[in-house]
Amino acid sequence: MSCTKSCDEYHNDIIEWFEDVAGRAGDVQTETLHRILELNCGVEYLKKFFGDINYVKEVDKIALESLYTSLVPLSSHADFEPYLQRIADGETDPLITQEPITTLSLSSGTTEGRQKYVPFTHHSSNTTLQIFKLAAAYRSRVYPTREGGRILEFIYSSKRFETKGGVTVGTATTHVYASDEFKIKQQQTKSFTCSPKEVISSGDYTQSTYCHLLLGLHFSDEIEYITSTFAYSLVQAFRTFQEIWREICNDLREGTLSSRITIQDVRKSVLDIVACRPNPSLASRVEKKCNELEGNDWAGLISEIWPNAKYVNSIMTGSMQPYLSKLRHYAGGGLPLVSGDYGSTESWIGVNIDPFLPPEKVTFAVIPTFSYFEFIPLRRRNNNYQECGSKLCSGGDDFIEDDPVPLSRVKIGQEYEIVLTTFTGLYRYRLGDVVEVAGFYGNTPKLNYICRRNLILTVNIDKNTERDLQLVVERGSQILRKSASRAEIVDFTSHADVANQPGHYVIYWEIEGEAVEEGVLRDCCREMDASFVDHGYVVSRKTNSIGPLELRIVERGTFKKILEYFISNGAALSQFKTPRCTTNPVLLRILNDCTVCKFYSTSYGS
Repeated sequence: MSCTKSCDEYHNDIIEWFEDVAGRAGDVQTETLHRILELNCGVEYLKKFFGDINYVKEVDKIALESLYTSLVPLSSHADFEPYLQRIADGETDPLITQEPITTLSLSSGTTEGRQKYVPFTHHSSNTTLQIFKLAAAYRSRVYPTREGGRILEFIYSSKRFETKGGVTVGTATTHVYASDEFKIKQQQTKSFTCSPKEVISSGDYTQSTYCHLLLGLHFSDEIEYITSTFAYSLVQAFRTFQEIWREICNDLREGTLSSRITIQDVRKSVLDIVACRPNPSLASRVEKKCNELEGNDWAGLISEIWPNAKYVNSIMTGSMQPYLSKLRHYAGGGLPLVSGDYGSTESWIGVNIDPFLPPEKVTFAVIPTFSYFEFIPLRRRNNNYQECGSKLCSGGDDFIEDDPVPLSRVKIGQEYEIVLTTFTGLYRYRLGDVVEVAGFYGNTPKLNYICRRNLILTVNIDKNTERDLQLVVERGSQILRKSASRAEIVDFTSHADVANQPGHYVIYWEIEGEAVEEGVLRDCCREMDASFVDHGYVVSRKTNSIGPLELRIVERGTFKKILEYFISNGAALSQFKTPRCTTNPVLLRILNDCTVCKFYSTSYGS
């Protein structure tokens, strides 16, 4: 049997498995919850609600599902924080899982301003391997790749540390890249990353990025696709390439390594690859290409430098959507952008089974074996803001909640907040993600990611989500792109300034390109202010209970300083997401210190 055939069969096997569990999604979810509760029977957290009930022996699986959701309340991270701290301090009693937890993940901290402990077990790395293989199988049906080819992966680990209780702590991606499952993934998909583990785990993202790019060029003829966890990391890498390509080409030609690489095990691992095969002809070809690309604003960089690449793969939804325009620019017209899969530090959720769709239209089919999923139906409040009634009402955003429903009872077109019960010890855990059910694959829902619930711009009765902000910034950026300067936004964030009355929104832009006329930026500011459609915002602006929107332009490199701040506090570039709305005083100080000019909206006659 040829290797190609065996790989095709392997892909077919995992897709057949998924089609089977997706077709039986409701029953599979009942079984998944039973397995979670059976494995963790008697843990301290669950005993608070079940008491002495031996639910594994006394209750059948279907009745257990109902009993569980009636006895165990919805939870948030705050409910598990004391247990996770006790685990970090070395307590080995079964607090949230029967299996001892020896590893904790750190969330990126970019969403809520601080990093949080999240349990990480063998199940975490196992499901990561499984979704990697499943997604690769679906992609291979649309974009077949050559066995034994290389992947240019811009992936980064941060440093891990041990708590006083001997528990290993690091980001989830760091744990995954250090796991046996990551090595197995390469062997089973028969696609191998360009960079050795020393580069991935260097802890210095600038040195890692240089080495990723150099090795990506060294193996350029073998590159089958280009990937990173988030689109942000790809854009960051190719912006870096624009600045250092000459230095990389010199290393390629001479079989050397730049003096900017100072970590010794990184130097050795990279030189072991490039020093034995200097490539002057490739260096000359790349230099010629780069000189041409430089004159064309680097349009089509990826397809020109890596002509055999079949696609670019990364998470491109949610807070990554603003980077799509630049990523498409780098990719060129013919190279597909394939959205990565849907997950969180707490659990993987869904796989992209339609890799041919553009990222804006992608949906994610829920994998019913990974966790037990519930969905809180959400409705937008009506315009008078009095419609809470007897329903649950978060008070912090623009949604009214109904009672959670299981996966088998979700409806197409309805928005929900996801609730997780995981094998790693989180029970009825509110994830905070808002999704819409776009359809079904078999009997498992296909989800469209909408936004985070807790990323809210609000001053008065106004409630604007991350998605609302993105749409508004896109409207403003259209004016910027159409101007004579043809400038573009590098990155952006926002802040609700309530220090002075009336409070108002502040939006920070970092832009690149030729100098932009002040009149253009005033137009951008006015357009953004007028583009918020939230009824509370419009009414508040008309009555001047919210002041004019303020646009602040920050100097080049400001958002890189924000990245460096998070990385210096333990985040990994692989997990970094620019906060779209911030109250973090350190970030606000960076933003305000780097502000070079300000503009106030004249919409609403202000």
